[in-house]
Amino acid sequence: MNGCCVRLVRGDYDTASPVANDAVHTAKEFERVGAKWLHIVDLNGAIAMEPVNTDLILKIIKGCGMQIEIGGGIREMKNIDSYLSEGVSRVILGSAAINNPQLVKEAVKKYGDKIAVGIDANEGMVAAEGWTQMSSVNYLELGKRMDAIGVQYIIFTDISRDGTLSGPNFTQLDLLNRAVSCNVIASGGVSSLKDIVTLADLQLYGAICGKAIYSGSLSLSQAIALCQTGKV
Repeated sequence: MNGCCVRLVRGDYDTASPVANDAVHTAKEFERVGAKWLHIVDLNGAIAMEPVNTDLILKIIKGCGMQIEIGGGIREMKNIDSYLSEGVSRVILGSAAINNPQLVKEAVKKYGDKIAVGIDANEGMVAAEGWTQMSSVNYLELGKRMDAIGVQYIIFTDISRDGTLSGPNFTQLDLLNRAVSCNVIASGGVSSLKDIVTLADLQLYGAICGKAIYSGSLSLSQAIALCQTGKV
């Protein structure tokens, strides 16, 4: 957001707090301790409904060797084409899943597993436009729709847990994982190695960790070791 790495609480932009000034250096540090994937959200883009922090994102791509997934403000095929041509490994479509499912369908047909859908929900109902608008669609219903059109990756966030370090919504994640054939990635609320163990026990595909790493409540190197070997 505004060129800096920030964390929000429950998606509220007024709670944005800087966690790192140099995004490229931060990415390199994650890579140094063993991270293979980097999750980036263009928060300005999510509100503007088009990519905003593109120059910085491209610097991160060129500055590290990790695979990168990017979301935020991606509403058109030209945005998807551009990011993937620049070396992004996976593009995340969020609001488009609600407002323009045809775009998701076309993107999946063209790029397959390079497309993920982000489903962000509050009390089970899906939010859009940078979490500023609520829909009348249940997260399970949307998940099944995305599964039906061939989406292979779903990133699920319980907005009420995001940035709170209170643990993911295991119940909703488990229900979604059982309802779809997609790979389900947990996002929001991850706070400790115990959370990672629980997510693994639920057979979730992966987990996105942000505030827990920056605050020190989760060791990235230990989390990676746990997922690779089953032990720290």
